[in-house]
Amino acid sequence: MPRTSATSSPVPTQPVRLTGWGRIAPSRADLAAPASDAEAVALLQYLATPPTSKSGTAIPRGLGRSYNNAAQSADGIVISSGKLNNIISFDHDTGVVEAEAGVSLEQLMVAGLPHGWFVPVSPGTRQVSIGGALAADVHGKNHHVAGSFASHVTSFDILFPSAEQGAPHTVTRESDPELFWATAGGMGLTGFITRATIQLKRVESSLVAVDTVKTKDIDETMAVLAEHDTKYGYTVAWSDDLARGKHLGRSIITSGDFATLADLNDRQRHDPFAFDPRAKLAAPKVFPPGLLNRYSIRLANTAWYLKAPRHREHELQTISQFFHPLDGIRNWNCAYGPGGFRQYQYVMPFGAEAAVRKSFELVSAQRAPSFVTVLKRFGKADPGLLSFPTAGWTLALDFPAHTRGLGSLLDELDKLVVANGGRVYLAKDSRVSAATLEEMYPRLPEFRKLRSVLDPAGVLASDLSRRLNLLRQEHRHDAPAATYRGAAGVTSCPPCGRRRTSPSARSAGSWCRRARCRSGWSPPGSRSTGR
Repeated sequence: MPRTSATSSPVPTQPVRLTGWGRIAPSRADLAAPASDAEAVALLQYLATPPTSKSGTAIPRGLGRSYNNAAQSADGIVISSGKLNNIISFDHDTGVVEAEAGVSLEQLMVAGLPHGWFVPVSPGTRQVSIGGALAADVHGKNHHVAGSFASHVTSFDILFPSAEQGAPHTVTRESDPELFWATAGGMGLTGFITRATIQLKRVESSLVAVDTVKTKDIDETMAVLAEHDTKYGYTVAWSDDLARGKHLGRSIITSGDFATLADLNDRQRHDPFAFDPRAKLAAPKVFPPGLLNRYSIRLANTAWYLKAPRHREHELQTISQFFHPLDGIRNWNCAYGPGGFRQYQYVMPFGAEAAVRKSFELVSAQRAPSFVTVLKRFGKADPGLLSFPTAGWTLALDFPAHTRGLGSLLDELDKLVVANGGRVYLAKDSRVSAATLEEMYPRLPEFRKLRSVLDPAGVLASDLSRRLNLLRQEHRHDAPAATYRGAAGVTSCPPCGRRRTSPSARSAGSWCRRARCRSGWSPPGSRSTGR
């Protein structure tokens, strides 16, 4: 049950055990869900007055669709935007919508489509909050023409942990470009977003006219993707990551644009904006471990590839079919079993095509199974300090977390990505080292500098930011060791949530030795630097 008292949070909290969508690296925290701006202001004022929690830290959370622990703060307070889920205003003529941070992309679609408006950018799921979409600066199949989500946000309101702050601060690209582009892709570490104003995209129907091409190898795949980027607004390739030899990187490419009224038949014209967001199936909450492995996924990949047409034009697909096929299966992430899965996504610049091919060779040689393997091309980067997309090739893979040799494979991919001037996605990474991330994100020092001004006490921190040292040289109340400490000398490992005794009670070595964790996380002041 929610709990509060005269000396505790002004918003009721409840203890929770949280993970990201990958269902790995759980940690425990107190969850607070402000239902208004006034409650959010009171909560952020409270957070600025120590001590606020066992760990002294807090982090915002939307719908929990980051694959990692970006929206977790072990032993701290997690601020949910779930009750801030109202569309405040919607101009049906201009497509400008103002909505609270907890409103999902699905809600925007349901509200906008009857009037001919669609979200400007949609990732692979519509179950993403507006606040989360901005904090991760999400991208979609149309990045080569539309850029990332933040490019379509005209303003947002944000709260900082401050005892003096009486209302949210409104930010635009013009009024405060530094804060705007630090928040876009800043993973919730600049403040708690309460609402945003977004420019939607005009469409004539809710159907997408899709052309499909099946390619024989990675070279043909990249050539077709490059060609289709000049012809279509949306382009993506599903790739068979286990194919080898002359079939390496064989793919199914689907490209399209929203259908016009002229593309529809009489029945479809009767209701051109029909949209059914309901999931058609539900995955069991409990799946046997190991069901998805290199053998079952190899069979699934082969079947999926063989059933696709060699070439098909102008197939009309629904929004769910084209943009969000996995949303049709509720809790599809449970299919990976209790061990969960790790998603790995990189971007490498154009000109690094040999490195893209090499990445496919490394994955197939290791026989690391990924059924959801997606290759796309990005357009020009936006100015976000930690925003992921930049002009180049992006590959995303989903691996069962128990995959043999996965750690060494991903380490090799990291080296390849760094050597070619690329980076991994902060909304999905669950294991890259802090040192490697420094090489991938050269503007990280700028982000840290601004953060030290916005939140000098280091109140806003996540399990992800601690693992990656995103907020280096920021310590809560000048007590580094206490920052992550629980009661009675017990500390939770942010990556896996397992409680451990304090460093003084242990010998030197990796802080968390739990086999499933393998994070090598160690708190500030301990002698271990991890594995």
